[in-house]
Amino acid sequence: MSIDTETARRVAHLARIRVEEDRLPALAGEFNAILGFIEQLQEVDVDGVEPMTSVTPQRLKRREDVVTDGNQPEAVLANAPDAREGFFAVPKVVE
Repeated sequence: MSIDTETARRVAHLARIRVEEDRLPALAGEFNAILGFIEQLQEVDVDGVEPMTSVTPQRLKRREDVVTDGNQPEAVLANAPDAREGFFAVPKVVE
């Protein structure tokens, strides 16, 4: 795939970037260089390569997945405009 100056103009317009007319050929050349690099990356054989989350091996700390109420209902309801009996009170919206 090759990018011409008209396509570079359109990309700049879509990205809301003002590019002077005399800089469009250079921008098109940069786009073509980027696309060429992407084509090189697509040639790399990655079969059998495990996905990585980091470049350094590390184990994430894990905790048991337990649902709790946070043990602080007063603090949670302190900012509520209307709270009754330990719950948020909201106006009725359906009749």
